[in-house]
Amino acid sequence: MEFASCSILRTTQPFSTIIQDTSFHSYASPKSHLNLASPFSPTFPRNSSFPGKCLHLHRFTASSTFSGAHDQNPSGELAVLLEVDGVLMDAYRLGNRLTFNVAFKKLGLDCANWTEPVYLDLQRKCAGDEEKMLILYFNRIGWPSSLPTTEKESFVKNVLLKKKIAMDEFLVSNSLPLRHGLEEFIDDAYNEGIPVVILTSYSKSGDKIARSIIEKLGHERISKLKIVGDKEVEQSLYGQLVFGKVFSSGVDEELAKEAMKAVSAEKQRIAEEVASMLKLNIEIDTTSSESLQKIIAALRAGAENAGLPVSNCVLIAGSQSGVAGAERVGMPCVVLRSSLTARAEFPSANATMDGFGGADLTIPKLRNKKWL
Repeated sequence: MEFASCSILRTTQPFSTIIQDTSFHSYASPKSHLNLASPFSPTFPRNSSFPGKCLHLHRFTASSTFSGAHDQNPSGELAVLLEVDGVLMDAYRLGNRLTFNVAFKKLGLDCANWTEPVYLDLQRKCAGDEEKMLILYFNRIGWPSSLPTTEKESFVKNVLLKKKIAMDEFLVSNSLPLRHGLEEFIDDAYNEGIPVVILTSYSKSGDKIARSIIEKLGHERISKLKIVGDKEVEQSLYGQLVFGKVFSSGVDEELAKEAMKAVSAEKQRIAEEVASMLKLNIEIDTTSSESLQKIIAALRAGAENAGLPVSNCVLIAGSQSGVAGAERVGMPCVVLRSSLTARAEFPSANATMDGFGGADLTIPKLRNKKWL
């Protein structure tokens, strides 16, 4: 695409040569005691009478008068589930502005360039909404002269598409380091016999890119953990049930279909029965978005791969959507702040930390369920 107001740019330099502003910033965040007690784990016992499968109840939240982590996790077993975005790396801090500039260059917009002050001003005024940031910026400097007024919306979408492609390239490049302390955290968990599961299925960049990011951990360290992507979610017991693929050597196809119908029709009745037995107050929510359902499926598949109930797993999240999913299934959740979420509040999370190691997130703190 060419525009009369901007000359065509020379070949874009590789990321290894354009990444210059890599200074780290620390953000202060309130610290609170880590309480990993799950109010309710909406999962049927493993010895469920349903032939060949363990049924899982989902899409409702629960509150309980239970107190103390040991009531919900008497065995002391623990598994750690890690999100990719904002947890394995802080791509937003290092790459967001730079990949916008790469997108501008690929479109021949030599006159468009976001310095850090310009970028931060746009981010602040538009609350991080990238589409609004582009509109505000071009309203300031002028839109390409050859661009019809009626095509501004498609122009903005094209810039965002080019920016996403540039970000995907940046994510798998050597220019983006893993978060400090991540590798030691994984090693400590392995040495303590704690399963570590990395969830790639709902990464914003997609399963394939997320797996490429994990490769930065190295073959030896990757062998110490489990990865749950799209395929693993679909093959999990929960995934097979939810996505209509319930097949078992002990259950024929027709019985599986009938079981699916029964689960759908009886969902609220079962939920109320379970709540009554456990003296819980529940709120049924059947309006879950598709993205939240995907996160819920990934969390349950992650717990299944770890071999533990959801209440014995801890999600290390980098986004509000992950926190919402963990709350929905009754999984304890710790938020790891990034530059994107430095000032965000996560009231539903059990704790919020700034990074791995030291005064922040460590395996002993998760093991002891409190700050040291």
